[in-house]
Amino acid sequence: MNDTIAAISTPLGEGAIALLRVSGPGAVVLADAVFRGKKGAAAQAARVQQFGAIFDGGQKLDDVLLTVFRAPHSYTGEDTVEIACHGGVLVTRRILELLLKGGARSAEPGEFTQRAYLNGKMDLTQAEAVMDLITAQTDLALRAATEQLEGRLGERIRALRERLLGLLAHVEAFIDFPDEDIDPDTGGVLLQKLTDVRSEIEALLATAGQGRVLREGVRTVIYGAPNVGKSSLLNLLLGYERAIVSARPGTTRDVIEEVINLRGYPLRLVDTAGLRESDDEVEREGMARTRRQVERADLVLQVVDATRRRAPRAEQVRPRRARELARHRGCADFLFEKRRPRPARRRHHRAHHRRARGTARLVGGNQRSPPRVPREGA
Repeated sequence: MNDTIAAISTPLGEGAIALLRVSGPGAVVLADAVFRGKKGAAAQAARVQQFGAIFDGGQKLDDVLLTVFRAPHSYTGEDTVEIACHGGVLVTRRILELLLKGGARSAEPGEFTQRAYLNGKMDLTQAEAVMDLITAQTDLALRAATEQLEGRLGERIRALRERLLGLLAHVEAFIDFPDEDIDPDTGGVLLQKLTDVRSEIEALLATAGQGRVLREGVRTVIYGAPNVGKSSLLNLLLGYERAIVSARPGTTRDVIEEVINLRGYPLRLVDTAGLRESDDEVEREGMARTRRQVERADLVLQVVDATRRRAPRAEQVRPRRARELARHRGCADFLFEKRRPRPARRRHHRAHHRRARGTARLVGGNQRSPPRVPREGA
């Protein structure tokens, strides 16, 4: 970590403002060489923004706001400079190229947070929470990531470690100094203390699956025979036309994925190709992908045509993980029936649409008890 790194910290693309970050022992000197303001970067007070411009020799690149953070009072624990410029693709790239030409190295993905961890600014659980916070798609995921970033999980782990070290030190002292009046604290008492610690560790590990759901979403696969309403169900749950819907069977050939927020939990909806006997090579590949998606599913929504007594054998696909998933709350299989409306009788037509409008509620309503929010952020 003896070199200086630089990177564009905001997403690539056009916007009002972009932010470039420089961190390392030469960050301030490098910024001072390209920045012109009322004061040079080297003479600028810490954590105070200064208006100026970035120059490449005699050519002005952009007006910017520059902020200097002195070590160790920065995100990385090193001297850090942040440059806020206009959010054009070309101008941000030109400024970054200028910094790299001045001696900085292009930062690797996550390297600023890595340096923060190595410099003791955060522990490993907090470093992991940074990405969870950035990628959070629901309020529950955001809350879990925020609590982990605050260090709650790290505090629990450190407390467990201290208890184990205390037990180990007590046992070693009893062995090394038998003549001293040291309470042995062995046998049943020691085993009970170890059991208590083990139970707390197992409780923490049990939240890992719930944390994965908050980070990645419940992988929800919609499958069934062709033309039974799978794509219509996807569009209904999303609230807009994402998949092509047609009366012609076999319209969906590939996998379509979208994410919805259901009561604070992300559901990753996967629309798949219909399953049937087919000689079409492309359709068979689509069906093979359907089967692979079902095997990976956390939640399976099988759509069937209620007018058919029994589905063909090719439609009967069950996830290999079914037994494992049954042990997790909120993971199950659901069966949706497609009932054809009768135009001649208006009340049946209205009932059909009422059933459609209630589909989203049916998905959530069948969760008897949603998983507890993993406050540990595991």
